[in-house]
Amino acid sequence: MSEKGHKRPRLSNKLLALVSALVLGGGGVAVVAGNANAGQDGRRDSGGAEQVSATIDCPDVGDRLTAVPEQAKTEVDEGLAQLDSQVADAYRKLAAGEARGEDLVGGLKQQRDETIGRMSDAIARSAARPEELKSMSACQVKQASAQDDASAAAAGDPAADPGAARSIGGKGGPARSDFVDIGKVRPNVRTPGAAAGASTGSFSSQCGRNENGHFNPDNVIVAPGVSNGAHHMHDYVGNKTTDAFSTNDSLAASGTTCGNGDLSTYYWPVLRLRDGKAEKDAQAPGGGQDANVGTILRPKQVTISFKGSPVGKVKAMPRFLRIITGDAKAFANGTANANASWSCTGFENRQLKDKYPICPKGSDVVRTFNFQNCWDGRNTDSANHRTHVAFADRNGRCPKGFSAIPQLVQRITYGVAPGARFAVDSFPEQLHKPVTDHGDFINVMPNGLMANAVDCINKGRTCR
Repeated sequence: MSEKGHKRPRLSNKLLALVSALVLGGGGVAVVAGNANAGQDGRRDSGGAEQVSATIDCPDVGDRLTAVPEQAKTEVDEGLAQLDSQVADAYRKLAAGEARGEDLVGGLKQQRDETIGRMSDAIARSAARPEELKSMSACQVKQASAQDDASAAAAGDPAADPGAARSIGGKGGPARSDFVDIGKVRPNVRTPGAAAGASTGSFSSQCGRNENGHFNPDNVIVAPGVSNGAHHMHDYVGNKTTDAFSTNDSLAASGTTCGNGDLSTYYWPVLRLRDGKAEKDAQAPGGGQDANVGTILRPKQVTISFKGSPVGKVKAMPRFLRIITGDAKAFANGTANANASWSCTGFENRQLKDKYPICPKGSDVVRTFNFQNCWDGRNTDSANHRTHVAFADRNGRCPKGFSAIPQLVQRITYGVAPGARFAVDSFPEQLHKPVTDHGDFINVMPNGLMANAVDCINKGRTCR
């Protein structure tokens, strides 16, 4: 993670103009500035100045909320969505050079104070006031070394953006340092051995590759009822109608792309080539307006499977259970919840959380989402969308008070030419870092289908 700082380097008029032009054109750049006071170890441009990339770093209020009364849920959800929009707007101004970082975070704190106050008031009407939220309104300007991609491209670096000479800082990310040659990564996957009584079967749903073009920047789990609640584009398979305004009833009444009648919602941020080309959403919310640019890649393959527990049987998931794996704000929050991983076909015993893989010719990029496999037995969701589910420990055992459920594993592959620059969609201020990848799931399987899945898993069969 990068160091946090408050001092924003001055931008030259020429550089400000170029940054502004790129942002207005939908380029979504991160601020890159010359720091004349850079130390000798700093990376310098042709004028001798170190290049730095700045973004906005704010505490994640939603992650801190562990209990919200039902009566306050709508107001709290709306408040959390407003906080995300406020940060995104501040980042756009920073990227466009419209305001200094110190000035932006001051105004942003005032906005967040008011929003957090309204959320706290809503909770306090029927429960104890969450006093700890008061300290979460202040934000910082976060500085990170930016890669000189133009120089890297000239040197023939396989991770460099061939169009970087026409951009600044790779158009807001990713940096060259966000990539690693998968061949240089040591094997790091450990699978617990199956104990007596383990549930060794599997169940899969064949749901296609989003051939029907179901995309939107909504997030019905985290920001229900809010258009563009994700500020990045989501790729969907399964349930055909999922958007910000979906309800349990509407999901249950929907059609599905899954061949076995599985109505569940499976979604994740799209992956884009950073090729400088304009997608259909280049001027739209969730797309270019939120710094997500380039050609959206359609997966070569999407595998939706459920597996058992290495230490015992699994029980059925409740219908409408919601689970999020990974953390869309991990660049700011840290890696505690960064569970999504990256690899290459033929190298999947090497999984990466904080790097994009450079795959050799003939090998595809792989994204893997392993979902939480333990449930508290009571709740289909929780205030922070995490505490009602948990991961088993390294030996496969659930925490006290939790029971094993079928573990969803989503595996998605993409054909990417060796050396091509690509990035996952993200909240604009998260700079498309690979560590921010995440997957979402709402179980809408008919109860009979879920019972069949559990029976197959517990009896060691392979079913679909």
